[in-house]
Amino acid sequence: MAEQTLQTFNHFSMVRFSDAYWRESPECRQHIRSAWLEGVRRTADAAHVYQSFGPQATTDLLIWCACTGGDPDRPKDFFGAYAQATAPARTYLTVHSTLWGFTRPSQYTKTRSTQEIDPFETTRAPYLIMYPFVKTPSWYLEGREERQAMMLDHIKIGKQYKDITQLLLYSFGLQDQEFVVVYETEDLLRFLNLVSDLRSTKARLYTERDTPLHSGIHQADENALAAWL
Repeated sequence: MAEQTLQTFNHFSMVRFSDAYWRESPECRQHIRSAWLEGVRRTADAAHVYQSFGPQATTDLLIWCACTGGDPDRPKDFFGAYAQATAPARTYLTVHSTLWGFTRPSQYTKTRSTQEIDPFETTRAPYLIMYPFVKTPSWYLEGREERQAMMLDHIKIGKQYKDITQLLLYSFGLQDQEFVVVYETEDLLRFLNLVSDLRSTKARLYTERDTPLHSGIHQADENALAAWL
């Protein structure tokens, strides 16, 4: 039987540290940061930390939490635990924005893509790029065969960049966007070329919004954070 995409719940938060945090000593900042991240990691089945300061000017960290799917109470439990883990550190940080949604099997392909990101993998690519995505109303009024043809053209280009992996989250009715699109790559120039190629497909005509874009550099451990936080 062909492997299908598993249902998972994924949550991304953009975090900014406050002036009060930066007034503390390096040792105190490390204690605040470590205690908070330890609590966040307990909220999910996997949690990954990225440096967003540099690629972005308004935030410091991008936090990706992933939970196994299937349990209707899992998102509720996660949001409660996430709020509880963050509460002690609210003097020192602000969750600037969040994006979240669920994975599910694609309606355009029968099998799970070999380029699909595994959110529970412990080894991550150096760069992560993610953004909200909204299609135009006319996209949904097109016939299924026409939409599938355009998506297969889109997928064909993606397969030319086998080193770049993707995760598609569905957010219909949950947030302002319809999807959250997530990429991992080892080469930002390669990713730039992929996006440039995708702009030439017919499906681009049906894109209403694909901003704001968030990017981050994977931070494997506390030592990486201590160098600049």
